[in-house]
Amino acid sequence: MSWIEEIEVSEADGKLAEMYAQLLKQRGKISNILKVHSLNPDALENHLDLYMTLMFGKSGLSRLEREAIAVVVSASNDCEYCIRHHAESLRQYLDDEETLKLLMAADGLETLEPRLSNIVRHAEKLTDVPGAMTEVDLGELRAVGLSDKDILDLTMIVAYFNFVNRIAVGLGVDFSEDEVRGYLND
Repeated sequence: MSWIEEIEVSEADGKLAEMYAQLLKQRGKISNILKVHSLNPDALENHLDLYMTLMFGKSGLSRLEREAIAVVVSASNDCEYCIRHHAESLRQYLDDEETLKLLMAADGLETLEPRLSNIVRHAEKLTDVPGAMTEVDLGELRAVGLSDKDILDLTMIVAYFNFVNRIAVGLGVDFSEDEVRGYLND
């Protein structure tokens, strides 16, 4: 499902076979963004560890806020794969289609409630013009209740999704409606 060779579950052996088995047990299926790493199981393992830490680890950022960051960064990078995957996850925490549409387009972000607005606008700026970031930007986050640990988490999530977006876009990782939906424990 990409422009490079991928090892299918039925063809995997060793460490990759073990990782695939664990992913199937935990999630019910293997996403294409993970399968594209199959030629380098060590990178896949490290990628998963970082993802789980940033998106599910202890943080002052809610799961809704983390998924919103993922969606906005992915929209800023025109990464349809990640937009679709993380909008689907975001729907578990956000029952507001209008807000979801704004996040998926990275548009009208200033109209959102203040905390979420500041978080996603910061994510967008760090993605689009990282050299324009100043210490003043952090003050705006502190003003809506983010601690320095939260700001670090936000920055790492933005950096992570910029990384993943480039993998998805750069390797032509594709998705279908079935591939986007139905993961366990997302």
